[in-house]
Amino acid sequence: MGMKKIRCVVVTNVPAPYRVPVWDHLADFSEIELHVIYCAPAYIDPTQDGHSQKYGVHFLTGKYTSYEARFMHMDFSVVKLLSQLKPDVVVTTGFIPTYLYAFAWAILRGVPHVAMTDGTAESERGLTFVHRLVRKMVFSLSKSFVGACWGSRDLFLAYGVPRDKIHLSPLCDDNALFGSGVAANRYDFIFCGQFVDRKNPLFAIRVADGVAKRLGRTVSIRFLGKGPMEEEIRQEALLTQGRVDLSFAGYLLQKDMPAEYAASRVFLFPTRLDCWGVVINEACAAGVPCVVSPHTGVANELVVDGENGHVCAFDIGLWVDRCTQLLTDDELWQRFSASAKEKVKAYTFEVAARGVMDAAVQATSTRLELGAGQV
Repeated sequence: MGMKKIRCVVVTNVPAPYRVPVWDHLADFSEIELHVIYCAPAYIDPTQDGHSQKYGVHFLTGKYTSYEARFMHMDFSVVKLLSQLKPDVVVTTGFIPTYLYAFAWAILRGVPHVAMTDGTAESERGLTFVHRLVRKMVFSLSKSFVGACWGSRDLFLAYGVPRDKIHLSPLCDDNALFGSGVAANRYDFIFCGQFVDRKNPLFAIRVADGVAKRLGRTVSIRFLGKGPMEEEIRQEALLTQGRVDLSFAGYLLQKDMPAEYAASRVFLFPTRLDCWGVVINEACAAGVPCVVSPHTGVANELVVDGENGHVCAFDIGLWVDRCTQLLTDDELWQRFSASAKEKVKAYTFEVAARGVMDAAVQATSTRLELGAGQV
């Protein structure tokens, strides 16, 4: 007789293109019988409906509220659903009320709990005492832990989590898809993300303007996405007096994005705060060198300064220097482009699924060997 499968229930946000494939791969492991509970259906990209024939998919119905960098959901019915599913291990991906209900159910029923986060010490530096207390409680009662990056690992360690209980499930995207675009070199720069202050889109325009002045020619920048700052972005572009040719692609589905990356020379990511930045995975897969702020999880992990891009503080002159060099030194650009493609190969859905699987196995104590997901 074969080993009994671990019935693993993941309680998470919404179906997302960088996580649904992870659950698909997780369901393929012979050790796992998977169920995923979503707080709400996909609301940004409805094609990511999360439905699967390989594992159980369940949607809650409580009120879901999305903010610029976070969301809120409160639905006590997750307790009833967990009682019906009878999991061997529960994985929660954050600390909103719905997740805490699931955590409490697991602890009260004696079911091992796995704490999963993409947060970092940088992204959580502004938390209140109560928020930190909640994390301390959850971590103290969890059996194993899953982080999205080295920053998540360091966050766990700061709370006293033993290193041998921490596993890595990197944020990633479809490398083959984003590497499939045909090079066109239509844009000097590309910016991809929400048009909100945290993403710092106006800084990207000012960098482009500085490069245009340095090169003595018009510089083009392509904006992918949407958001409340669009009119402000347009007004900022008007101040460049023709030095910056700014164009908008709007919000694109994943299948339409590789061509935009392939048409661009340098990716600008001047975020004020991001736990990671999956758009950088996409750019690297496309071979586009990235210039990023230090306030993102990819900094000096996926983007290594001087190897496949640059990590720069908010100094316009420094950004202009680095970007000008990339646009004028083809040998440097080619080296960074090749390095970007090579580094992103380690960030795959298979690796991400392995990290979750190893955490579930460790939490249920059914296997001593932890596998490749441990960090």
